[in-house]
Amino acid sequence: MDIIKELYKRSDEKYADFQAKLTPNVDRELFIGVRVPDARKLAKEICKSEDYDDFLAELPHKYYDENMLHGLILSEFKDYDACVEQVERFLPYVDNWAVCDIMSPKCFKKNKERLIGKIVEWAESDEVYTSRFGMEMLMTHFLDEDFKEEYLEIPSDVHIDDYYSRMMVAWFFATALAKQWEATIPYIRENRLEAWTHNKTIQKARESYRITEEQKEYLKSLKR
Repeated sequence: MDIIKELYKRSDEKYADFQAKLTPNVDRELFIGVRVPDARKLAKEICKSEDYDDFLAELPHKYYDENMLHGLILSEFKDYDACVEQVERFLPYVDNWAVCDIMSPKCFKKNKERLIGKIVEWAESDEVYTSRFGMEMLMTHFLDEDFKEEYLEIPSDVHIDDYYSRMMVAWFFATALAKQWEATIPYIRENRLEAWTHNKTIQKARESYRITEEQKEYLKSLKR
């Protein structure tokens, strides 16, 4: 399959312009303009045919849309070990929040005991998007029935001087407040997060429908 040809069949110039504005650190000329639902359908087709080895091996890709497709293909993997191997090959080439956030491998859900160790490793990385991916996987898989209070220390220990890293920490803690209020609120009450991240966490939490009005007022009083 000619992946570039398939992507261009699904291109939308207006959508490419839109995506470029949302991802300012990627040159406009690198956007083909494939909408996510279309890219997801293509990823499923490719995985069904198992015709992806050459594409996954061709790193770095040129186009943003290739990277998005790469992340979506990995999300379809069913074999945990193969998925982790491919994720770790790909992460060094991830250079924006959208590609990072599109990856959500289905096989991770059934391998949480093994996954948590990799999450810690990824989150501790000095690379912005490797660390962000680790935190996002922690948020996705470990804030519900598998939650442990010590997991909150993982994102709180991330101190990368980058907007997309700090925003991920804020997003994580805002979600944690919604799902695990009692365990999480001390991080805000005791100012355990950096000031910008602290205030952004409060902002995002107060925008959430999962936070009660009483909780929102209390968070407002904790703003620094």
